[in-house]
Amino acid sequence: MQADKEVINRWSSSAPFWEKHREIIRIMFAPITQALVVDAQIGRGHTVLDVATGPGEPALTLAAVVGPEGKVIGVDPIPEMISGARRAADRLGLKNAKFDLAFADRLLFPAGTFDAAVSRFGVMFFPSPVDGVREMLRVLKPERKLALAVWSLAERNPFHYALSRVIDRYVDPTPLAPDAPDTFRFASSGKLLDIFSQAGAIAPTEHILHFNIQAPISVEGFWTLRWEMSVTLREKIASLSTQQRTEVKRLAFEAFREYSTDLGMSFAAEVLVVSGAKGHPA
Repeated sequence: MQADKEVINRWSSSAPFWEKHREIIRIMFAPITQALVVDAQIGRGHTVLDVATGPGEPALTLAAVVGPEGKVIGVDPIPEMISGARRAADRLGLKNAKFDLAFADRLLFPAGTFDAAVSRFGVMFFPSPVDGVREMLRVLKPERKLALAVWSLAERNPFHYALSRVIDRYVDPTPLAPDAPDTFRFASSGKLLDIFSQAGAIAPTEHILHFNIQAPISVEGFWTLRWEMSVTLREKIASLSTQQRTEVKRLAFEAFREYSTDLGMSFAAEVLVVSGAKGHPA
């Protein structure tokens, strides 16, 4: 499918950077991982699915939650991401974390395999979110839960807008279709909740998670992390002249200093967490 190829090509170029910054990303998004643990009711001994795991998070963190008697399987459609996740698991000596290639809407597991399923910042990019959520529900055991985390509105997340607002002065934002795959596709309250209902989730709920993104890095380190993580930002920066890039970097550093602390960067953040359960077979 053409959509599959586009997803793979676009994210493959980002995989080395996500692996490079994996530990910082783990720290930054740890509060979201904890919220997913709570909402999906993940416990010791459980078998858990992490969809769109990237270079292995939150799967690797969840491996410690379920313990050696449990198991976590992370899936992602990007081969380079899965390779990075496997390298991280090997370095950490984790025997209960496994990683495989798969799209969310084509999971190669029997129905009723998992005690819980999660995805952190993945569903925004699913070619068909309803099919992806439905498939994740299929592989859950009856009455077990699925929990997904997505970004709330861009204007409530300086982690994103501190740089994007600077770049938008030089590169006009690209208009997007209302349901196009994008970081803020499900930022509006109720939109992902409706996807859960369409997919057949039982008693879906949504709540807002307010937390601080803490990154133990400098202003310059954050500049590098942000543009390397995002293929869209890399493309926009590459389109600038040398003089424009210099000016964008100067202005970005000025914007970032507002969020710099003695312990690194700190951004107030807002994320939506949506969860629901699988019903019993009819």
